[in-house]
Amino acid sequence: MKIDNAQLAAFAEAIREGSFDLAARKLNVTPSAISQRVKLLEERIGQVLIQRSTPCQATAAGRPLLRYAEELALLEAEALTALGVLDAEGGAASGVRIPMVINADSLDSWFLDVFDDLAASAAITLDLRVEDQDHSLLLLRKGAVMAGVSASPKAVQGCRVEPLGVMRYLALASPPYVERYFAAGVDAETLNAAPMLMFNKKDGLQQLFLARLIGDAVIKPPTHYLPTTRSFAEAVRRGMTWGMIPEQLAETQLKAGQLIELAPQHCLDVPLFWHRWRIASSALDSLSQLVHGAAGKALRAQTVV
Repeated sequence: MKIDNAQLAAFAEAIREGSFDLAARKLNVTPSAISQRVKLLEERIGQVLIQRSTPCQATAAGRPLLRYAEELALLEAEALTALGVLDAEGGAASGVRIPMVINADSLDSWFLDVFDDLAASAAITLDLRVEDQDHSLLLLRKGAVMAGVSASPKAVQGCRVEPLGVMRYLALASPPYVERYFAAGVDAETLNAAPMLMFNKKDGLQQLFLARLIGDAVIKPPTHYLPTTRSFAEAVRRGMTWGMIPEQLAETQLKAGQLIELAPQHCLDVPLFWHRWRIASSALDSLSQLVHGAAGKALRAQTVV
């Protein structure tokens, strides 16, 4: 059995764009054409491939097919780029698209150096998804991304994993905040009363820090949620709350005395790993080299146990 290319493209684009309408615009066809092609593909495969939700998602049966579609698109783009084939408007090829996932803290700190290296060339275009470092592997398992940064050293099936380094997080607050809430010291009682900041509901860094600092004591402080890295750090600097901030983002404020460590003897070291598909791809190889280079300059070395 052979897979129809038009049907496969409709299926993959619906997942990438999140809806049949957006997929239709991308492929310059009608939404009904997308729906019909996906239906025919599902009939041919004999299984439901797309969850008709908002956004559209691949079912368990659709995930291997999505990975196949992404691999095919990657290899085709690399071949056309190598051949110097022009696009429909007569311009240069738009580059090899690589969907990847990364945590917000890395994106706003050390990963910015990767952008500097990519700026000089259009050979690679990134389709970035932002997800917590402890949850990014889910997108790799689904086949929605080809590569990503994760805190897990365990390789997803069909991927290989490589260590990047350690991102250190510090428990920080502004001097007025420390004076207001921790004049009597940093302990279970004062921490329970001091407002705490979390990135989102998935963020476990603050709770992990508390568990290491005070053990099994039950701590339920007032909690704010702020899901952007720069605003997170700024809220802490302005004295709204305390939170765990990567040392790279806090270096200037620490030197200026705008931020203070709550417990200088305690920090959280989060090892980061680069996951990428096991596929022969010069574009993935190039991106991997850039990511390792940027991480090597900014992250702490991992300790071999």
